[in-house]
Amino acid sequence: MDNKKHKRIGIDARFYGPVGKGLGRYTQEVVDNLLNIDGYNEYVIFLCKENFDSFKTNNPRARKVLADVRWYTMLEQILMPYYIWREKIDLMHFHHFNVPLFCPTKFVVTIHDLILIKFPSLRATKLSPLLYKIKNKAYRLSLDLAIKKSKKIIAVSEFTKKDILENFSIDSDKVIVTLEGVSQRLIEGESAPENIIKTLDKYKIEKPYLLYVGNAYPHKNLEWLMDVYYRELGDLKIDLVLVGKEDYFFKRLKEIKLKNEPNGSDGKKTIFPGYVPDDELQYLFQGAMAYVFPSKYEGFGIPPLEAMANDCPVISSNAASMPEVLGDAVKYFNPENREELVELIKIIFNNPAIREGLVEKGREQIKKYSWVSCAEETKEVLDML
Repeated sequence: MDNKKHKRIGIDARFYGPVGKGLGRYTQEVVDNLLNIDGYNEYVIFLCKENFDSFKTNNPRARKVLADVRWYTMLEQILMPYYIWREKIDLMHFHHFNVPLFCPTKFVVTIHDLILIKFPSLRATKLSPLLYKIKNKAYRLSLDLAIKKSKKIIAVSEFTKKDILENFSIDSDKVIVTLEGVSQRLIEGESAPENIIKTLDKYKIEKPYLLYVGNAYPHKNLEWLMDVYYRELGDLKIDLVLVGKEDYFFKRLKEIKLKNEPNGSDGKKTIFPGYVPDDELQYLFQGAMAYVFPSKYEGFGIPPLEAMANDCPVISSNAASMPEVLGDAVKYFNPENREELVELIKIIFNNPAIREGLVEKGREQIKKYSWVSCAEETKEVLDML
C-alpha cells in the first residue's frame, strides 16, 4: 500500500504560451503534459491575464489562479510570496530564475541558460547604463539565490548543467538534466502543399528563402547574420525571413534592412512577418530552403528541432549546447566566421541531395526528444521532495 502523501504543487506559469516566447513553449508543454500524467498530486497553476483564458486542463486536481504580476518587478517580490502562501503550496516549481527572494515554501527551479553571466551587454537593453547596471545586479542576485536556495535544479541540457556547476559552488547531484522536447503534433503532422502556398501568400514570402524563428536578443547574432546576408551572398537569389514578435530588438533589425533596401528591393530582401501562430509557422518551416541558427549561446534550442520536425534542413552555429542537442543532423558553422556560413548556404542552395540528406537525419534526431518524457522526468524531480 502506498502511504505517500500527495502534495499541493504550485507552478509559476505566467510565461505559459506565446506571451513567454521560447520560455513559454517550455512552460506550456511541461505543464500540459505533467497534468496529463499526474492524477495524484494537486496542482495550482499561477497565470497572468494574457494567458489565463488560454490555459485549459481536464485534470480535476488542477486549478488555475490569476497572478497578474509582471516578472522582474518589485511587485513580483511582494505579491508572488503572498499568492503562494494563500494557496497553501507545499512545493513550487519555477520555470525561470525569477524566484521571489522570500518564497514561503520549498521550491524547484528550471535554469535554461546563464545568459546574464555569459553575455551581459548594454546592447540588450533600452535602459541607461546606470539603470542597466542596477537591474543586472538584481537579476544576478535573483539567479544566485534561486540556485542556492532551491531543493533541486532542473537543467535543460548537459551543457547548461556544466555551466551551472562551473559558475556556482553547489553539489553536482543537485542539478538534474531533463531534456526539452518537440511537439508531437509537429512530428505527426503531414506536409500540405496548398497550405504552404496559402501561408507564404499571406506573409508575402516567395521561395527560395532562409528562415529564422525566435527572439532577436543580441546573443542570437541576427545583426551579424543580416550583415553576412547583404554583403557576402553576392547575386544569390534568396530571401531572408526573420520570424518573431516585434519588439525593440526586431525594430533595430528593421533599421538594418532600411539601410540596405532604402527604396525596396527587386533583388534579395529581408522579410519580417512578426509573430506567426504555430499552425501557420509549420508551413513556413516546410517551405524554407533551410533554417539558419546563428546564435552564440543557447541552453538548449527548440526552434532548430521544430524545423527538423517539419522537414526543414538546419544550418546552425556550433556554439554552446548546439552540438549536444542537434548531433550530426545539421551543418555547423562558427558564429563568427562569415565564410563558413556563406559556403554552407551556397552548398544547401546548389545541392538538393545534401538538403534531403539533412532532412532525413533531422527526422531521426527529433526522435530523441519528447515533451512527455520531459514531463515524466520533471514529475520524478517533484516526487523526490
